[in-house]
Amino acid sequence: MTQRHAFAEGLRDGLPIGLGYLAVAFSLGIAARNAGLNAFQGFMASLLCVASAGEYAGFTFIAAHASYLEIVLGSIVANARYLLMSTALSQRFAPSTPFAHRIGVGLGITDEIFGLAIARPGFVEPVYQYGAMLSSIPLWCIGTSAGIIAGNLLPARVVTALSASLFGMFLAVIMPAARTDRVVRVCVIASFAASYVTSYLIPLTATWSAGTRTIVLTVLLSALAAILCPVDEEGEVDHAA
Repeated sequence: MTQRHAFAEGLRDGLPIGLGYLAVAFSLGIAARNAGLNAFQGFMASLLCVASAGEYAGFTFIAAHASYLEIVLGSIVANARYLLMSTALSQRFAPSTPFAHRIGVGLGITDEIFGLAIARPGFVEPVYQYGAMLSSIPLWCIGTSAGIIAGNLLPARVVTALSASLFGMFLAVIMPAARTDRVVRVCVIASFAASYVTSYLIPLTATWSAGTRTIVLTVLLSALAAILCPVDEEGEVDHAA
């Protein structure tokens, strides 16, 4: 596959995600407006952060007149899962991939773009990721600005529906890989079950924040999957394990 072809595929695959971002970011924009940000500030916040949970946390802290330190710490906790995603994705690059491309791809990781990367067979192609980022992230930023402009004019039920669409979009990303790969399928089911158990059935973990539970479960489940079904140098999973 040529570089141009891979980039075009990234643009194509990232566009549906971007359209979902455009809708979901309206509710984020409303939160930003309530925190006192204007449309340009909201656009830049989404461009530099590119994380719904992290931005929600940041806007909430800003609205509460929190200190800079509290905003930074809150954003780190909310976005800590991206450290895990970046680490996992780094193992999917070809050994010859330049460091600059690894950093470039890492700066644009979102849940959905990460899902696109792991769903593709073989090594991660930086140009494919750049294409997906180019067709999706700007729409996220535009959606945030549009939400700020719309403000509180949107009905509450519309805002609620748009907020839920992000989760449905992420399911649409991971389900194709789960249908074709048994290991991914088992990990997805195990993650759903573990998330429910730790959120409602175990008193200790139920008191943790959602971000902390996500980090702990991701580390444990991914480590268990790596031990039981390791990936060889060619990127093939040992299903026999």
